[in-house]
Amino acid sequence: MALRRRETIFLLHGGKPLFVNLFFLISLLLASVILCEENLSDTESEEIGGEELFMDILRDEAVARIYQLGKVSDADSYLARTFLSSASMKAMNLIQNWMEDAGLKTWVDYMGNIHGRTEAKNSSAEALLIGSHLDTVIDAGIFDGSLGIICAISAVEALKVSGKLGELSRPIEVIAFSDEEGVRFQTTFLGSAAMAGILPVSVLNITDKSGVTVQDVLWTNSFKTTEEAFAKVQYDPESVFGYVEVHIEQGPVLESLGYPLGVVKGIAGQTRLKVMVEGSQGHAGTVPMFMRRDPMVAASALIILLEGLCKHPQRYLSYDDGCVGVPTESLAGLVCTVGEISCWPSASNVIPGKVNFTVDIRAMDDSSREAIIAEFSKRVRQICRNRMVNCSIEHKHDAKATHSSKELSSELSQAVHSAMSGTPWRMKEEVPVLMSGAGHDAMAMSHLTRVGMLFVRCRGGISHSSDEHVLDDDVWAAGLALLQFLKKVVLN
Repeated sequence: MALRRRETIFLLHGGKPLFVNLFFLISLLLASVILCEENLSDTESEEIGGEELFMDILRDEAVARIYQLGKVSDADSYLARTFLSSASMKAMNLIQNWMEDAGLKTWVDYMGNIHGRTEAKNSSAEALLIGSHLDTVIDAGIFDGSLGIICAISAVEALKVSGKLGELSRPIEVIAFSDEEGVRFQTTFLGSAAMAGILPVSVLNITDKSGVTVQDVLWTNSFKTTEEAFAKVQYDPESVFGYVEVHIEQGPVLESLGYPLGVVKGIAGQTRLKVMVEGSQGHAGTVPMFMRRDPMVAASALIILLEGLCKHPQRYLSYDDGCVGVPTESLAGLVCTVGEISCWPSASNVIPGKVNFTVDIRAMDDSSREAIIAEFSKRVRQICRNRMVNCSIEHKHDAKATHSSKELSSELSQAVHSAMSGTPWRMKEEVPVLMSGAGHDAMAMSHLTRVGMLFVRCRGGISHSSDEHVLDDDVWAAGLALLQFLKKVVLN
């Protein structure tokens, strides 16, 4: 109604003189003011349709905490918080305090994951786990990871305030994972993979760029993580009901649809490769063009190949003996990225001797992703042979696609509808269902238990950037939906 009020003011002050009677003008102005006040009352009421909206907890406090975490950084001019850095330790203290304020009993495990748990009337019931990650990329946005942690804490706090925390039918455990991005040790999901039991103990010996091992970092921060202690991080699948994660979409779909929330159907599988091209290093001015074995030019051809393969896969993919190719629908969500390239000796007057670049391939269907990798590898060998350079491909990371639990997704969808009814959002159509091209802790946790995810709209679909932004009211919407989900799953 604020828009209507501005239109009315324009009519009175900005439009051409209108010969209308004074009574009509006064009536119009009064009606505009009344409608604005009614809309404001609807929006800011603490209760609509008998349901408390907990604006002070789920919106105001939650948003303030997200921004507070956003200031906890290892860098002065941008946000960077990597595995067990000094900033991460400060963030852990804040999160642990907030968990305790919400009525949760807290502890930190041997991989630096923060746990906050409240027990149920039935102490043997399987626990519902909710969480996300506290680490960030370099020059990060403030919502990636933090939003999911804070929304979970806020929803539990709302249960506490309403006096329902002692009525739970199953335990709730909120988890802030120590590492998801993998920035420091180039290994993703250190926190959640350890809990799920899929992280090998050998990871303790991986080093960062400074030569410091994962185990060194843990011990430096007073986590006495031995091989025996590491095994204790893993959870028993029979003790877990499921895992739910709230996360920013990191894409533009929800914004384009005009919806604040969406339910995640699944997460794309991903493969990371390192391609190494070796040629003949030489002087830039003395080696004729037709005699060169230039790995930079060869690498450029390989990158162009990758782009074409992922833009138009059906033009490249081979057919089997039965003339059956990869179905077009299975290629949905296929994306390929070269995110890093380096050369040696990297001088303007030297033909490079070596060029390395990374490849990131993601697809919703694992067999299609594997077909793309096989075709790329085959054509790499052909191009390198034709250009008389040596090429090799190293597999750095493989993760299969993750499919969300139908039951948890259905409950989340109903929770969104329930939370939005009678509020300013008023979602009349079906809750959007999306696939995620980005990896999340839910991928690792799917090896432990069934998983469900809720996406939250972000401006322009921008993430992994300081321009990342979520509306305050969308944070509120996510908190309301998660609260409704908890009421259905842990109070019945």
